[in-house]
Amino acid sequence: MARRKKTRSTTSRGKGARTRRATAKKPQDAIALLKADHRQVEGWFEDFQSSRSATRKRDLATKICAALEAHTTIEEEIFYPAFLEATEEKDIHHEAEVEHDGAKKLIAEIEKAGPDDDYFDARISVLSEMIKHHVREEEKRDGMLAKARQADMDLQALGQQLASRKAQLMGEAQSEDDERPAQSRRGTSQGSERALQARATRRLRGE
Repeated sequence: MARRKKTRSTTSRGKGARTRRATAKKPQDAIALLKADHRQVEGWFEDFQSSRSATRKRDLATKICAALEAHTTIEEEIFYPAFLEATEEKDIHHEAEVEHDGAKKLIAEIEKAGPDDDYFDARISVLSEMIKHHVREEEKRDGMLAKARQADMDLQALGQQLASRKAQLMGEAQSEDDERPAQSRRGTSQGSERALQARATRRLRGE
């Protein structure tokens, strides 16, 4: 008698599909997304301070500048206005905006001067301290993020908006890189995050 071939039951297949759906990454709410950005940049600043390689430092500076440009943009365009409307906390909002202005000016100086500038390391160090202060202010117990959590804000919807806008910014950077001659690219067309880094690299190199 022929042996019956074993087949996976529809029940087991259904369980597997449910398991995959359950383990899929859930969309981040606005606060989780912004905090994740903070942790990422903090790690890069620490790596920069401990590195002794000029090439490594240049690459880290590129990542830091690109990430901060995207982060400040999505905060100023989406999160800050929503926070101000929901809480009417003008002082917190205005201070955050002013701190952003200071950081953006320093980022522009870093990108303009490039890694060959004698003050390159010093500028990155000062930028690190500025961002650390800014993050502490946002994440402290009575800071912007805590008040946003307490307020009547749809943080899940805001998180989706922030993620979408961030992806759009990365896509724009990717388009800029695609428009350059193939021989001028530095292998930065793989992935939208690397495209942002490529744009910052070109600024650092004065291209």
